Amino acid sequence: MPSPEQPLRKLGFLTIGLFDAADPAAGHRSTLEIIELGEQLGFDSAWLRHRHLQFGISSPVAVMAAASQRTSRIELGTAVTPLGWENPLRLAEDLATVDLLAGGRINPGLSVGEPMHYDTVKHELYPDSSETEDFSYGRVDRFARLIAGEKVRDFSGKQGVVEEFSNRVEPHSPGLRSRLWYGAGSVKSAVWAGTNGFNLLSSSVIFPDKGQEPDFAKVQQSQIRAYREAAAASGNTARVSQGLVVIPTDSASDAQREKYQRYVDERTPRTSAPQGPKGMLFARDLIGTSEEIAEQLYAHEGFQEVDEVAFALPFSFEHEDYVQILTDIAGTLGPALGWKPALGWKASM
Repeated sequence: MPSPEQPLRKLGFLTIGLFDAADPAAGHRSTLEIIELGEQLGFDSAWLRHRHLQFGISSPVAVMAAASQRTSRIELGTAVTPLGWENPLRLAEDLATVDLLAGGRINPGLSVGEPMHYDTVKHELYPDSSETEDFSYGRVDRFARLIAGEKVRDFSGKQGVVEEFSNRVEPHSPGLRSRLWYGAGSVKSAVWAGTNGFNLLSSSVIFPDKGQEPDFAKVQQSQIRAYREAAAASGNTARVSQGLVVIPTDSASDAQREKYQRYVDERTPRTSAPQGPKGMLFARDLIGTSEEIAEQLYAHEGFQEVDEVAFALPFSFEHEDYVQILTDIAGTLGPALGWKPALGWKASM
């Protein structure tokens, strides 16, 4: 539990990787440069949001593969990959391959459920099985078993002169199963993650239980505690990361401060009450000096339950804005939370 007396252990950041449809390569290059900067600033991890049929990162596995060859230390993750869009076996092969190329730095974050706007895409995504696809926890459990190297089939061995077959997913990356995360937004999903040996990603969007007071921080706290209890009861390690939007303004220009405040003002009304039929709760974006943000974090019941974070970068900002925000997080906000940059940090940055 972070406090002024107990420092934050790990500091990461999360980016959606937006791009211009007319020039998508530039946006992807920007994302890679931001990850490189994160390593130089001493961040422990960089996480990619996963988007389909939008102007964001649709293939984080490919982006992580590229980033792994430009970096040497920073951990790379997804927050999160919706498994409803994926074939678990093929995704297991891809992630294991990238994890080996990265030297064991990949942290796949996952979620289950029907793909967003499924009726508009199911005819292309699953033309022959759209009505029978399993989007339950069973899908992520199957993926985890494949990552762990469990047996896929009985058939294996040599066939002919050169062909040799395996009965498990290849390549196998031995440590990857312990670095699987689940993006939980409810007590039910948090308990499932803890019981089944997943790390927990708790973000800025959650769902309260029926009758629960719609206080974001308190609801998040209760979910994290439920996760830890379930993990302990099952003999599993309970690793939790929190992802709030923070916008430090210490080194921002006047124009940037004005733009950042407009962004926060536009998003704040949705945090005043539960949203939609499920009562979705959004966390407030934290903006101000690093000292002001640190004070708000220490008072946040959700933050009090974790010792590592992946602060989310705002949507739709410019490359130079992200450079400023990351530089302030690493150089001012992180130290205000007791965090120290990872070994290999370049002091010149």
